[in-house]
Formats: sequence, structure tokens, C-alpha cells
Amino acid sequence: MEKLVERGLLYDFYGPLLTKHQQEVYEAAVYEDLSLSEIADREGISRQGVHDLLHRCDRSLQEYEEKLGLIERFGRNRKRLEKLKEDLSDPKDRKVIDEILEEL
Repeated sequence: MEKLVERGLLYDFYGPLLTKHQQEVYEAAVYEDLSLSEIADREGISRQGVHDLLHRCDRSLQEYEEKLGLIERFGRNRKRLEKLKEDLSDPKDRKVIDEILEEL
């Protein structure tokens, strides 16, 4: 389950950097939970082709995170906002923090 969450998070942040074809195949595997055979039939490619494409996508998405660190930064900022929210006593200020967290 943890791997699925990680894949989804990486795709949410960096998916637009993949080609349209890569996005379609990756979404079919990760979000629609289709098998390699189902994706291969739908895309008109072999099961091995789907497997290789997914592996390349996973590697690319991970490399983007290693280079850019957006997910790590997102997590740090979210934790800092949660801590700030705990320290605030004014409900209006807490509401502003809640709105920011919601947008993240």
C-alpha cells in the first residue's frame, strides 16, 4: 500500500513532466489498477512494453524528486504549518492556517 501511495504522490507532483502516452499508461496502472495485460490490450502494445514503460516512468518520477525535492519540501512546510497552528491561540489565525493547509 505504501508503494501505491508513493507512486500517486510522485505522479501528482511530476506527472505533467511525462509524455501524454506515459501519463495514460501510468494512470491506468496506478489509479485504475489495471493489469499489464489490460493496459497492453487498451494501448496496443505488449505486456513487456507496458512493464518497461511503467518502470521507466517510476524511475523518471523518482529522479525528478531527487533533483527538485518538491515532495520533501511540501512535507516539511505542512509540518511547520501544523506546528504553527498548534502554537496559535486566536481562532481566526488558526482558520487562516487551516485554509492554507487545505490549499496544499
